[in-house]
Amino acid sequence: MGKRMVLQGFNISQCQNQLSAAVRTLEMDRKRITQDLHDDLGSKLNVISLNCHLLKIPNLSQKDIEEITKNIIEYTSKALISSKKLTHSLLPPVLEKFGLHAGIEELCSELIDAKTVDIQYVNNVKFDFKDNEKNIHVFRILQELLANSIQHGKATSISISFNEIDGVKTCNYSDNGIGFDLNQLQGHEGLGMKNVSGRVAILGGDLTIESQMNEGISVFFNF
Repeated sequence: MGKRMVLQGFNISQCQNQLSAAVRTLEMDRKRITQDLHDDLGSKLNVISLNCHLLKIPNLSQKDIEEITKNIIEYTSKALISSKKLTHSLLPPVLEKFGLHAGIEELCSELIDAKTVDIQYVNNVKFDFKDNEKNIHVFRILQELLANSIQHGKATSISISFNEIDGVKTCNYSDNGIGFDLNQLQGHEGLGMKNVSGRVAILGGDLTIESQMNEGISVFFNF
C-alpha cells in the first residue's frame, strides 16, 4: 500500500494573487452554470418545443393531441423544478436568510434524506452573519467536496467539522471513499478541486489534502 501523502497549499501557489484566483473561480462557476443549463434545463425545453411543433401537424387525432399536451405539461413541470434547483444551488435562500451554519445543515440534510450518504456535521464556531461573501465561498467549497466524495469517491460516510484556533477558523473534511493518488492529481486536478483551491486562495487560507487509494480523502483548510 502506498505511503500517505500530504499536499499543502494545493494549487494555491499557482495563484499570483487573490484577484487571479477570484477571476478563475468566477469563470469555472460560469462554465458549471452553462453546463447545468444545457444538460438539464435546456434538454427539457427542447422536448417542450418539439411537442409544441407536433401540435401543428394537421389532422391529429384527439388521442394524439391529448398525449402531446400531456408531454408538454409534464416537461414544463420538470423544467420548473430544474430551474428552482439551479436557483437554489446558486444561492440557497436559507444561506442568505439564516447564515452559513443553517445553510450547511440544510445541505447535509438534503443528502442524508436522499439516502445518498451519511454525514456527521459538527460546528464549534460562530460564523459572522454579515460576512456573506466569505460564507458563500465556504459553502461552495463544501458543495464541491461533497459532490466529489459522492460522485467520484463513491463515499458512504462523510465527516465535516469546524473549529477556531487563535481567531482562525478551520474546517476538517473527510470521507471513506475510494481515494486517489495525489502524485497523479498534481497538475491534472479537475474543475471541482480547482474551484476548491481557488476559493481557499480568495479566503486567504491554506489548503491541505491527504489521500491514497482505497483510503478515502482528508481535507483541511482555514480562513
